[in-house]
Amino acid sequence: MSAFSRLVSGTTAAWLKIIITLISQLAIVPLYLSFWDIETYGVWLAVWAFQALLTMLDIGHQNYLGYKFLKLGLQPQREQLGLHLCSGMIIGFFLGAFQLVVVVFICLSNRLGQLLSTAIDLDDQLLRDAGIVLMLQSATWMLTGSAGGICGRALYAFDYYPRMAWWGVLMAFANALIPAIGVVLGAGLLQTGINLVLSTWLVNFFLYVDMFSLFKKEGIPFNRWNLRLGFQNWVNSLALSWKSLLENWQVGGVRLMVSSLAGTQALVTFTTIRTGANFAMQGLHSITDPLMPELMRFLHQRDQARSEIAFSTVWMILVGVMAPMVVLLQAFITPLYAIWTRRKLDFDPALFAYLSIGVLVYALAQPAIAIVLGNNLLRQQLIINTGAALILVIGVFLLVPWIGIKGAGLALLISELIMTAAYFKVAIKWLETNQLMWPIRIATLALLAVIIAGTISLAMVYWPGSRWVLVTIGLVALVANTVSFWKELPLLARDRAKTLMNKIPLICNFRAF
Repeated sequence: MSAFSRLVSGTTAAWLKIIITLISQLAIVPLYLSFWDIETYGVWLAVWAFQALLTMLDIGHQNYLGYKFLKLGLQPQREQLGLHLCSGMIIGFFLGAFQLVVVVFICLSNRLGQLLSTAIDLDDQLLRDAGIVLMLQSATWMLTGSAGGICGRALYAFDYYPRMAWWGVLMAFANALIPAIGVVLGAGLLQTGINLVLSTWLVNFFLYVDMFSLFKKEGIPFNRWNLRLGFQNWVNSLALSWKSLLENWQVGGVRLMVSSLAGTQALVTFTTIRTGANFAMQGLHSITDPLMPELMRFLHQRDQARSEIAFSTVWMILVGVMAPMVVLLQAFITPLYAIWTRRKLDFDPALFAYLSIGVLVYALAQPAIAIVLGNNLLRQQLIINTGAALILVIGVFLLVPWIGIKGAGLALLISELIMTAAYFKVAIKWLETNQLMWPIRIATLALLAVIIAGTISLAMVYWPGSRWVLVTIGLVALVANTVSFWKELPLLARDRAKTLMNKIPLICNFRAF
């Protein structure tokens, strides 16, 4: 399979996973609000936010090993890769056990209620159910999640990213469908958590069978491990783990802070408004994740032309799709949100605008982030993400009590802007040091798309009566900017884009007609 075919397959699988997630979110919110009260749904969201934070120590370890696997796979060094893989799986089990101990301690010490919400008193039975769900999730992660993540990253080195992505599609489908069926049949928070754990175990069983058959096919040995090596890799990954924790704080951490400062109902409102932003984030990763192995190869080969193609692929989506969609969504979202939430939740257009602009800024930063991540520049990552997280925490604690949940969105946007500027600086310096160049012209046009979309979106918040005039102005400006961006693209990047478009059945049929 060629590099481009792998990119198409991996991106297709990732987008299908995102579509399943989006559809499930669109269906789950009104479904859960129909069968559960807002407090129960808020606790469910808070439990998931806390669980996501707990796994970050492990995710950083997995990502560190993933980059090491990519380098070992370039030679390839199968014996060394197998040694790092087995050693990492053992360490991953211990990390999962530590997370389970933390959860048990929090539940037995009656601190879970303070963690989930200080704004309101939660029902005792609801808290007990939440604690059991947390413990079950942590046990599942210890036994299947950690090792599975490490194995999947090892297979990326042998071009199995698309295959693993398709397994992710199945997992997303099962984890959305099975709990939802339970809720319709009358399941409460505890039974829904149990259903989710069972669906995870079911999919993971078949996933492990497939992964180990691939390891056998590739000749990856599982007969050696070294605890000292595994421990050393874990120590080396601590900076990346801390960075992962800080990055996830923008999702799970902010949710916990909103829940604690404003209550579980405010958390439900914040989370539902943020659904679109999360969808866009996942869409970005569907492009950047399969690009990472190719980009690393181009950078190590000092291939300026192909590196620029990788950069422009991300920015092309930002300029031509994401920026116009942000403007259109800002204009149409209010009535759609009311229908979606069955008019049980209030809509905050300013919060939606801040979150949408934050996604555009994040998309703009992706090539720079890929350079820094792919080259394991851990010290720079640690400094950047620590500073951004501090700004975020301070901003949320200052702004949420003052202007409500829109303050959390504004704090997220400010921290994202600062982090993006820092990543740009580090990435440009690395490229110059390695005799490569930052594509200034297309980067400037990508930045201009963010500025146009952001300005128009905020203008619609404060002048809603003029939104159609503003939408027209914004779309015209964005189309003109997209044309300029297309003209600046390398010829090979344009050819790749046309090839990808020709693979879409609707376009093929139209041209045939």
